[in-house]
Amino acid sequence: MRDLHVKTRIKPANNANRVKRERKPINWRPLVTWGSRIVCGALLVTVAGILCYEGYRCASRVRINVLQLETIEVSKLKHLTRDEVIAESGVKAGDSMVGLRLRRIGEQLAKNPWIEKVQVRRYFPHTLAFEVTEREPVAVVNMGFLYYLDAKGEVFKPLTHGDSLNYPVITGVTEDDLARDPEGTRKSLTASVALMGLLQKSQAFSLADVSEIHIDKGFGFTLFTAAGGVPVRLGNDGFDVKLSRLAHIYGELRGNLTALQYIDLDYHDKIIVKKG
Repeated sequence: MRDLHVKTRIKPANNANRVKRERKPINWRPLVTWGSRIVCGALLVTVAGILCYEGYRCASRVRINVLQLETIEVSKLKHLTRDEVIAESGVKAGDSMVGLRLRRIGEQLAKNPWIEKVQVRRYFPHTLAFEVTEREPVAVVNMGFLYYLDAKGEVFKPLTHGDSLNYPVITGVTEDDLARDPEGTRKSLTASVALMGLLQKSQAFSLADVSEIHIDKGFGFTLFTAAGGVPVRLGNDGFDVKLSRLAHIYGELRGNLTALQYIDLDYHDKIIVKKG
């Protein structure tokens, strides 16, 4: 029988072939160094940002307090006044020079019909300058309402109380013409301006002898004399030649204008004078 009390010995494993590996400690220093650098860098950026922001706020307060508008210069004006220009610009003494929006100020002033163009300049520390070019009327256009016409043939302003009427009057153009055919209407008005230029150069029959210029799409241009209101028909072209031809006989006609019905210059080789 087996002796159950006998202990069986287990032979220990042979460890002669095992290689004993040496454990190296982990070097945490590089990681700690880089982490410290990142943290320090982030802190420095944060501090620098706070300092810059506070510096900007301080500088802004200083600029607001120091760089204030004190002087407003306006170029020489003929139709507008200095106070009108400053009021329409929307600026005033005490405004921040830094906060002025020059383009916006120029656009605001350009809304005035008298102003053709404007330049706004800022001169630190305390000056703002307006260089204004005004439109100059050369005629009054009667389109039901009276409007000023400038030298470029542009209708730019309705006449109001106090506006001068001492200009040649152009008729035959309506507001509907200007709305429906702006290019053709402006072409006719530009031709009127050119015609007035010829009359200004003339000695015998000049712009002072004309009270009205009438435009007709079919018959062309007709002048009306200041004395007697005699129609002088010119047609659509050759104004310089036709006016030169009239100048030779106008001296003889001047004293008898009230007896004339019309003068027709719309011919290449003759003048027709119709007595009334």
